[in-house]
Amino acid sequence: MVTNVATAMIGIGDMWIVGQLGDAPTQGAVDVGARLFAVLFTVMNFLKTGTTGLVAQAGTRSGLSEQAAVLLRGLLVGLAIAALLILAKPVLLPLLLDALGAEGEVRSAAGVYADIRYWSAPAVMANFAAIGFLVGQRRMKTVLVIEVAYNLLNVGLGLWFVLGLDWGIAGIGWSSFIAEYAKLVAVAALLLGGVSGKALVDRARQGGIARFSELRPFLSVNRDLFLRTVILMIALAGLTRLSAERGAVVLAANGIIYQLFVFTALLLDGFENAAQVLNGERAGADDRKGFAAYVRAIMLRGMATAGLVAIGFAILADPILASFAATDDVREVAQELGPWLIVIPFAGVAGFVFDGVFVGASWTRALLLTMLGAFAIYALALWLTWPMGNHGLWLSFTAFLIARAGLQLAFMPRLLSRMA
Repeated sequence: MVTNVATAMIGIGDMWIVGQLGDAPTQGAVDVGARLFAVLFTVMNFLKTGTTGLVAQAGTRSGLSEQAAVLLRGLLVGLAIAALLILAKPVLLPLLLDALGAEGEVRSAAGVYADIRYWSAPAVMANFAAIGFLVGQRRMKTVLVIEVAYNLLNVGLGLWFVLGLDWGIAGIGWSSFIAEYAKLVAVAALLLGGVSGKALVDRARQGGIARFSELRPFLSVNRDLFLRTVILMIALAGLTRLSAERGAVVLAANGIIYQLFVFTALLLDGFENAAQVLNGERAGADDRKGFAAYVRAIMLRGMATAGLVAIGFAILADPILASFAATDDVREVAQELGPWLIVIPFAGVAGFVFDGVFVGASWTRALLLTMLGAFAIYALALWLTWPMGNHGLWLSFTAFLIARAGLQLAFMPRLLSRMA
């Protein structure tokens, strides 16, 4: 859980730093840039989640050699994706900025940020696979140290570049770029040392990693996760585009709410990570009773944590939102939306836990189908709530989170019945 909080601080730190410049279009541009890379990079997060589930299952079925093979396949696929993204950059980057509805000053500033950060793609993809491997091995303390150091470096460089050297939004881009490659160097050094390093070298020497027959199970799981994440990112991108249509102030205010949602999601998503590993191990051992017990235990703890988060926002939402806002207008709009910060933890927590359960058990086709169903409900809700203005956007998004969990719950009995 704490590692996910550390990850959330990247976007939150960027929004806070730019907020000190006192310019709503620039703050809106950071939100557009963050959503762009949510679409472009986070959609590839299947490399992490898929690797975690397969590594956890391999731990109870095959041992360290097969875990090493999963990581090598993840790195191979990740670097191939990064190469394609770099080749597509001249066409893809402008298309994504257009799709997010960025115009005028917001578009110009977002383009500066995105052009720099885009080149971190190879490091991002490799880090997804490597962190997934570490999580699958239950090495969460190691992941925590890496993520905290990564965030501290990113925020520290951002403060220096933006407020010290006056680089503006370009400083945010460069801080993210440098921090991502520094993280890759640290993770590579860690993995190549000790028992894991020997297993990786031995498995690489055996060859066959790139054979399609070897890659097929990895690609099958990750195909469904990729498509599921694409749908999720389209939903989030739609939130940005509809915000942009309402002007720079609303875009900036919704961007602040969104970053705090990300903080909440990644805090509660720690229970997803736990479910990926623990339920993945029970699935690998064909232990249905233990599998169901972990689902119940993780869900109860997740709900309790959601309650604590909601209480925290009920008390502190107004001062937190005021500290992020670039202008008084942004602050007023953001504070009007504050109650959604109390609702969202409860709406999202069950879906986050079920995500981990489904990934750990490799029920990825069901995960994709439930996301499709929830997206259809989300699209309908956006249409129905359009007259409600900005609150309609967040009501629709909340309905999307609830629908996702409800559909996952409906699938659970049939999926459990397949387990020995």
